[in-house]
Amino acid sequence: MVVLAALALFVSACATGGTGTRDEGPAHASAVAGAASPGMAPSAVASPRLDRTTAVKLLMADPRVSDTVKRALKPCVADQYPVDLSYGDLTGGQVDDVVVNVVTCADVVGVGSYVYREEDGSYQNVFQTEEPPVYAEIDRGDLVVTKQVYEKGDPVSSPSGENVITYRWTSGRFVAVYRTHSDYSNLVGTDPTPVPDS
Repeated sequence: MVVLAALALFVSACATGGTGTRDEGPAHASAVAGAASPGMAPSAVASPRLDRTTAVKLLMADPRVSDTVKRALKPCVADQYPVDLSYGDLTGGQVDDVVVNVVTCADVVGVGSYVYREEDGSYQNVFQTEEPPVYAEIDRGDLVVTKQVYEKGDPVSSPSGENVITYRWTSGRFVAVYRTHSDYSNLVGTDPTPVPDS
């Protein structure tokens, strides 16, 4: 009788229409990066978001950004700049840090990745890499940089592999803490071996 009562209570609790931790949908890596642990106040608060035009002005005014990348900072169509932005707490500052990726218009290849930290009311460049193809993302509070590896003759759409480097903010700078390398199969797109009729 006790087992039946417990089972009935369990079934009625599950029938309330909720789906547990997935009520808000699956968490994206950038959402997880900004989430605070239960019972802890977040160390960073959302800053006013930069739009692409403002981010381009920030990059153009930054003396550390190469002339090559600055030449790529032209609108692809109308006022659509080839810039991706993401926000999150990477450095433990008072407001969210901004990750800026500059890509090519034609094939969306990353030509530069940057992290800007808000300090005293302005954004400061605290990380950059300009070895294309490169792309930076926020993953659970870490900065993850992916660099495609091409061998001679590889088309842009088919790199031979990739290097993934995870950086963590330590003592006022980003330090590489993990490195992985993956080789891709060169069999993709080849014709399958015919199977003889039996």
